[in-house]
Amino acid sequence: MKRIALSTLSLALLGATGAAHAQSSVTLYGLIDESIQFAHNTTDAATGTRNTNQVGLVAGNLQGSRWGLKGTEDLGGGLKAIFQLENGFDPNSGRLGQGGRMFGRQAYVGLTGDQWGTVTLGRQYDPLVDLVQPLTGDNYFGSTFTTPGDVDNNDNSSRTNNAVKYTSPVWGGFQFEGMYAFGGVAGQAGSGQSWAGAATYATGPFSVAAGYFRLNNGNTLASRTAGTPPSTGWNGSTSDGTFDNQVNGAYAAAKSVGIASVAVQYVAGPFTANLRYSNAQYKPDAFSGFGSTQKYNVGGAYLGYQATPALLVGVGYIYTKASGDASATYHQVSLGGDYNLSKRTDIYLVGAYQHANGDQRASNGALVSAGAAIGSYGYNSASSSQEIVSLGIRHKF
Repeated sequence: MKRIALSTLSLALLGATGAAHAQSSVTLYGLIDESIQFAHNTTDAATGTRNTNQVGLVAGNLQGSRWGLKGTEDLGGGLKAIFQLENGFDPNSGRLGQGGRMFGRQAYVGLTGDQWGTVTLGRQYDPLVDLVQPLTGDNYFGSTFTTPGDVDNNDNSSRTNNAVKYTSPVWGGFQFEGMYAFGGVAGQAGSGQSWAGAATYATGPFSVAAGYFRLNNGNTLASRTAGTPPSTGWNGSTSDGTFDNQVNGAYAAAKSVGIASVAVQYVAGPFTANLRYSNAQYKPDAFSGFGSTQKYNVGGAYLGYQATPALLVGVGYIYTKASGDASATYHQVSLGGDYNLSKRTDIYLVGAYQHANGDQRASNGALVSAGAAIGSYGYNSASSSQEIVSLGIRHKF
């Protein structure tokens, strides 16, 4: 009983302290995104059966399910301490996301000031995800509207460890970010490092953003000693890989990945239109298992219409051209509708069709006919076409 009384007293004292520092706060937040999904022309992962249909519960169509804590402490003089811990999870199994990390989406601490900007340290989103991705169709309808295999990280497949990031204040509509992530490989400072920079400008209904993201593989020739076996996959040291399906899965042993991206957006009344372009290059070394740089040039367009205050409908098109080590083209058309039942709960219907031509590099190193693989779902296909439809619900708290 004494212990309970002391705990109660401690909580009371903490509450009094919180009242004395009213501008300090901690917020618990999250969302659950769940759907019934139909996928046509997939390969069954368990049996290897090709061109099957799959129906089941699939989470994270519009946004990945998550919960998190974020907080600020007013240090005086316009300076604040900030932190954010964000967990990803699969509501169908209860498993942790992002490779089983406790806070795999974000985990950082930093300082922010109105005059000089924000510095954060930890596991974070890269500047392209922060500034360029919001001006693309993925921002409104998620994975069904993103690049095949997420080859350009438009759907935020990669997050970055050991990162120091600076975000500027907004000056007349202009803002920029810079990030550097330490590789942490002893004796080889550059191995596994990542760095990125992006900037955005908004004036009235018009917005534009551009940036570059460089990811280095810590599991390559530069970090190995004589006699070690060849690299078989991505050990980014700092950045997660972007290898979501067969479109780019054979390049998981790349020495580095470089992604340049630009997007423009215009809002006219209930209409939102945007265009984007990206160039992703997967470069090899002697341990990569492929000899030439694989390039992906991606062009995308999105048009959204706010039909009512509660209903958003949108259409998107993405053209992806692969060249270098293997040559293929992917045409993808996406449709979506999202209806708000309240400020925190919405229901949605999204779907996409994709057609592939040309050749892909298979995981065994052989060149095979390109198979369609929509977005970043991880569905592989032996067919040149694939369709996905998802009916879902999203609840925020």
